[in-house]
Amino acid sequence: MASRSSDVHIFYYAWYGTPEKDGAFHGWNMDAETRDGRRISYIGDQDIASAFYPAFGCYSSNDPEMLRNHMSQLAAAQVGVLCVSWWGRDSYADKAVPGILDAAREAGLEVNFLIEPFEGRTPAAVGDAIRYIMEKYGSHGAFYRTDRFGEKPMFYVKMSIQATDQWGEILLPAGANTIRNTPHDALVIGMWDGPEDGDALHGAGFDGFFTFFGSHGATYGSTMDNWLHMSQFAWDNGMLFIPTLSPGYDDTRIRPWNTTALRERASGEYYMEAIRRALAAGTPFLSISSFNGWHEGTQIEPAVPKQIAGYTYNNYRSNNVGMYLDLTKQIVRAFSR
Repeated sequence: MASRSSDVHIFYYAWYGTPEKDGAFHGWNMDAETRDGRRISYIGDQDIASAFYPAFGCYSSNDPEMLRNHMSQLAAAQVGVLCVSWWGRDSYADKAVPGILDAAREAGLEVNFLIEPFEGRTPAAVGDAIRYIMEKYGSHGAFYRTDRFGEKPMFYVKMSIQATDQWGEILLPAGANTIRNTPHDALVIGMWDGPEDGDALHGAGFDGFFTFFGSHGATYGSTMDNWLHMSQFAWDNGMLFIPTLSPGYDDTRIRPWNTTALRERASGEYYMEAIRRALAAGTPFLSISSFNGWHEGTQIEPAVPKQIAGYTYNNYRSNNVGMYLDLTKQIVRAFSR
C-alpha cells in the first residue's frame, strides 16, 4: 500500500460494454472516421475499434469481476489514482462510477475525474458537473483528495482552451458562479494544447495544466521538448504542471488518415523516454494516458497477438503481455524516489 503513488494518475475509460452485461457492445464497436467516403464499421467481439486486442477480450465497464481485475493490475503497477473519463451526468460512464469506486476502495486505490467535452458542455456546465460529482461521490472512501493543497479533489478538464473568456465565471474568486472558497472548491487542471495556452489557462483561473496527447510532437503540449518551458511557466505563475506520459499512440483503426500521429512503442523505449523528460522538467504529479484507451492505442492493459480475416492486430512484441504494467511500476518507482 505504501509503495503506491497517489501523485500518479492514470486515465481510465468506462465506456465499454458487452451484450451479456449491457445488452449490446459499447465502445468496442464503432464506425471509423474516413475522409474518402468509405464506410468502415467494427462490430465488436473479434473485430474491434482498436489496433490492439485486449488479453481479456471485450469486457464491460459494469462487470464487477473485471473491475476488480483492473484494480488489481493498477495496484500491482503501483499507480495510486485512476482518473475516470466522464461524459456528463447520467451518461454511460457516469453510471459505471459507483462500481469503479467500490472496486478501487477494495484495492486501496483512489478515483478522480477527466471531464470530457460532453454534449452541451460550457464552463458553467463544468462548474455544475464538479458540484454534482462532489455531492454524489465525494463521501465515498475511494474519492481522491490531495492533502498537498488543502485536502482538495482534482479534476482534469479536456479541451479546456475553448471559451477561455468564460472560465473565470467558475474558476476566479470573483466569478458569478465560482467554486472558489466554497465547499466545492477543487484543483482544476486544464489542457495545454497550443503554444499560447499557458497564458489563457492562467488568466482563466485554472490551477494547472496537463498535456494529455500521447503522440509526441502532435501538439505543442505533447512535445516533450517543450516540457521544461512549461514547467518553468507553471512555477512562475503558481500553477501545477502535470505532463502526460504514454506508451505509444496508434488510432489508425478508427482514424485511418491520422498516420502522422502514429508513435511506435519501440519495445517500451518511447514510454521510458517520456518519464526521463518528465523527471528532468520537474513536476509534483504525473498523468498517464492510459490504462485502457484502446481506441487510440495508448493502453497499458495487457494485449495479445491476434489475427482475423483482413486484419492483424498489433501486439507488444514480447512474451510478457503485461510488460507495460511492469514498465509503469518502474516509472512510479522512479518518480517516487
